[in-house]
Amino acid sequence: MRTLVILLLILVLIAGAAFYVLGPVGPAQETFVEILPGMSTPQIAALLEQQGIIRSRYAFDLWRVANRGTLKAGEYRFDHKSPLPEVYARLRRGDVYTRALTIPEGFNLFDIAQAVEAAHLGTRQTFLDAARQNTSLIATLDPDATTLEGYLFPDTYHFQRRDAAPVMLATMVRRFRQAAEQIGLKSDFHKTVTLASLIERETPVASERPLIAGVFTNRLEKGIPLATDPSVVYAAMLAGNYRGTIHASDLASPSPYNTYRHAGLPPGPIANPGIASLKAALEPAKTDYLYFVVDRANPGHSKFAATLEEHNKNVEEYRAGTR
Repeated sequence: MRTLVILLLILVLIAGAAFYVLGPVGPAQETFVEILPGMSTPQIAALLEQQGIIRSRYAFDLWRVANRGTLKAGEYRFDHKSPLPEVYARLRRGDVYTRALTIPEGFNLFDIAQAVEAAHLGTRQTFLDAARQNTSLIATLDPDATTLEGYLFPDTYHFQRRDAAPVMLATMVRRFRQAAEQIGLKSDFHKTVTLASLIERETPVASERPLIAGVFTNRLEKGIPLATDPSVVYAAMLAGNYRGTIHASDLASPSPYNTYRHAGLPPGPIANPGIASLKAALEPAKTDYLYFVVDRANPGHSKFAATLEEHNKNVEEYRAGTR
């Protein structure tokens, strides 16, 4: 009887010790732990113990030996108490902490840089500098490009807090390459992406993008300036003097991006187009239209015209609606 009692006490002590060691524990406040590439399991265990994520580094070592697995590097976020097996499972899965970065269609470099800063993934200026310094990422697509504008594909990305700007840029360019392959864009990237960026910024209506592309194509063939406002805005942004609306001085700007003064396409993309705009640039609608203006009665849509007389009438209707 005495032996049985002793055995029970031993079992209780073992169970208590196991619960203490393996049971839930955690930091009092949000804590980030970065597991660097090449760290050994004892080093990881010591770091977790030091940060208050687990109670015993030795128990963590034993758990790894018993469960066999590779722990993945990265930054992990802990904000509640967790048992040791759960902590181990997270590191084995590579459940690293990331921040979401959403790039809508039509965002330009300045917009994306601001979004990066807002997501606490780096500073706006660092991102802009990197976008100008890493054009080698698109050397096989657009060898003369001076920035990555146009090739940062709109999507929702998930990055770790310490991912540097070149890592984010490479991910976005890789996504662009996938999209280009998907729609059969294999050559003449500079012209296609530049045209697609203008289309993207001119209309949010996917069904009208081929018509916009048709207008631009017709004007290019006839040597008529594209006269597109988004390119004028982009010129002002490049010069650092955009004031939220287009002024007479902007329309008189000598910038090669000013498509009111210069015929042909601007020197490069003015934004980052999505699939619909890229497809429209590849397959513009066959039309006689040379003009379009916002349709005041149908928000988001445009009114198209083949003649200047018809276009002037549409413009007057637009202005009358505005008044």
